[in-house]
Amino acid sequence: MSNHSENPGQDRRAFLKRLACSALGMVGAGGLGLAFWDRQGPPPEAARTLGERIPDFALPDQGGKLAVVRGTADRIRGVQMAIQALGGIEQFVRPGDHVLLKVNAAFALPPMLCATTHPDLVTQVSRLCLQAGAARVWVTDNPINDPTSCFALTGIDAAARAAGARVLLPTEDRFEPYTVPGARLIRYWPTLTGPLRRVDKVIGMAPVKDHHRSGASMTLKNWYGLLGGRRNIFHQQIHTIITELATMIKPTLVILDGTMSMMHNGPTGGSLDDLKTTYTLIAGTDPVAVDAMGAGLLDRTLEDLPHLRMAERAGAGTVDFRSLNPVEVNG
Repeated sequence: MSNHSENPGQDRRAFLKRLACSALGMVGAGGLGLAFWDRQGPPPEAARTLGERIPDFALPDQGGKLAVVRGTADRIRGVQMAIQALGGIEQFVRPGDHVLLKVNAAFALPPMLCATTHPDLVTQVSRLCLQAGAARVWVTDNPINDPTSCFALTGIDAAARAAGARVLLPTEDRFEPYTVPGARLIRYWPTLTGPLRRVDKVIGMAPVKDHHRSGASMTLKNWYGLLGGRRNIFHQQIHTIITELATMIKPTLVILDGTMSMMHNGPTGGSLDDLKTTYTLIAGTDPVAVDAMGAGLLDRTLEDLPHLRMAERAGAGTVDFRSLNPVEVNG
């Protein structure tokens, strides 16, 4: 019996059908892959929608400044003392400024669990900025949970309103595709740039927390809340993404709250047993230095937190916080 079909046309049609099915399968697989990660970014049409670079909010005349307040459980008093040790809020906020407070409001949890920026800090820093003549103080973040619930349950929304500030929710119109120069990960990525484009100064405010992937969540990790989209795909390269964020944002000031530090089960925690009273609040103009100092509150070293040295090499600051001659204040 012959091994060849007696109907060559039928064989050809079957072959073409199988080829078409295979092609569709490959296209489908490729499409699925792109849905999760597109290394090349969007087509040129989308690239043309990119806005201008995010402004540099750091003040050149302030250089690298660092202050640490120890020994007080009163966050309002502590943050006021820290900022005063840096020369006062007037060194950073000028009359007429629009100021953005980038908080950590990631989870719909009460402030007592210390997984988010404490509302007392939001209240006091907002008030200080307004007293210095700021025209407006805005508060924002892109939480993991429902934004409205997060800002409500953390107490941040009420604290902002009480001080005369306003929360900017991460609505779709406030994101744009953004690329960090030289970055491998933040390329044409949906980024919460809307609030950044309407302000003159940016102050980052974060708690000291353990983090199961990055080792710690402090002021540098806090910028993660500016990313939209499926940002969880960056978890496998967490130290690289934190480094890129450190080069993306040059803040005016950062405030690290180690009044209570989350020692275990971060970044969410969920139990008071995860917390330790460390009675420390650090403020400074160099986020890398602030976090390098804050690492000690978690008993972490620079080797435990690779993103700190990576951020230093990228030009975002120094890990040698002692070189900044930090002002030490007893609360």
